[in-house]
Amino acid sequence: MAVGAGETFQERTKGRDVRISNIIAAKAVANAVRTSLGPRGMDKLMQLPNGEVLISNDGATILSKMDVLHPAAKMLVELSQSQDIEAGDGTTSVCVIAGALLDACGVLLSKGIHPTSVAHSFKLASARACEILEEISVPVDLHDRDKLISAVKTCLSSKVVSQNSELLAPIAVDSVLNIIDVDTAKNVDLRDIRIIQQMGGTVDDSELVNGLVFAKGSTKTAGGPSQVENAKIGLIQFCLSAPKTDMQNDVVVSDYAAMDRILRDERKYILNLCKKVKKSGCNVVLIQKSILRDAYNELSLHFLAKMGILVVTDIDRGDVEFICRTLGCTPIAHSDNLTKDKLGSAEHVGDVTMPGSGHKVVKFTGVQNPGNTMTVLLRGSNDLVLAEAERSVHDAQCVVRSLVKKTIHYRRGWGTGNGGFPQT
Repeated sequence: MAVGAGETFQERTKGRDVRISNIIAAKAVANAVRTSLGPRGMDKLMQLPNGEVLISNDGATILSKMDVLHPAAKMLVELSQSQDIEAGDGTTSVCVIAGALLDACGVLLSKGIHPTSVAHSFKLASARACEILEEISVPVDLHDRDKLISAVKTCLSSKVVSQNSELLAPIAVDSVLNIIDVDTAKNVDLRDIRIIQQMGGTVDDSELVNGLVFAKGSTKTAGGPSQVENAKIGLIQFCLSAPKTDMQNDVVVSDYAAMDRILRDERKYILNLCKKVKKSGCNVVLIQKSILRDAYNELSLHFLAKMGILVVTDIDRGDVEFICRTLGCTPIAHSDNLTKDKLGSAEHVGDVTMPGSGHKVVKFTGVQNPGNTMTVLLRGSNDLVLAEAERSVHDAQCVVRSLVKKTIHYRRGWGTGNGGFPQT
């Protein structure tokens, strides 16, 4: 009997020690981000394993960069990531609240209350808390732009770019409202909003573009156009360069006449491709990247410049869908399929020099935009400011998305973000 009692005691002691260990680990994670909570929260300076430096007070970003080993601590990291996916903001708040609740659990467990009873009580408290929040909530009219901007400013008040909230809050609100039908929308797909970072200038130089922006200027040779009015835009996925063999082969040419014939045929081949582009009525060409061979060469750029066609190169495969939805064009895989009905249109396409840096971007304005997309052009003096500004704008857009999904907000400072929504 004594041995059995001893074994039972040891088993209970082991279970209690594991629970205490889990609570301590989760509290350690919560305390790590606690000081970054709220308008007076401090930013975290982190050095990543690759040597890069990251400055942020976003809970999900901080925790995602931490090397967490304890299973309970990992659950808190996953909690922050789930909040980031679902609400977009409040990633620090959920960790701090979870840490405080676990601290209270430690007190209850020390009094001998069974863990199952504590968990059941938390579920009841959660349901009651939701009821109270529903009672004190007030409806939000999505047509009331000023109230939405006020809610977004509260989200931005704890960010590094809080001093720029007068500019960024309207940008976040307008970017979301312009891609939805305010009267019928029940959700927002933030993938319809593209954020372009351009170093140079200040955050105050950021702008919302009802069209499309590429982070690099057009590719051209001497005499090529840099501005096009009433643009007809084609997105091509075939290469404007000489073909290659299917296998890696070397061709040895020892005759000058044969060499001239090869160069002449290559020139003729590329010229025919460029003529097909011109014949379709296209005056702006977007060339997708190619891994098989060069997507373009100097000869093709020369021919396109002579034909008055503006060229934008190195289009990523992942951006093709967004570009097509914005411009109303269709990707063209072969030169024989290049027809007028597959071209997009824009009132103006041209290079724009960014003030403060001298870098150029290609801006498409006056687009048909059948897919209801928007582009946010963010400016910043360095990479750290740009990265934090992008995270802040995304969080602000998530606040607007939350209001679209459930058109109420909570009074007395309650809400999804750090500090909650404004009092009413």
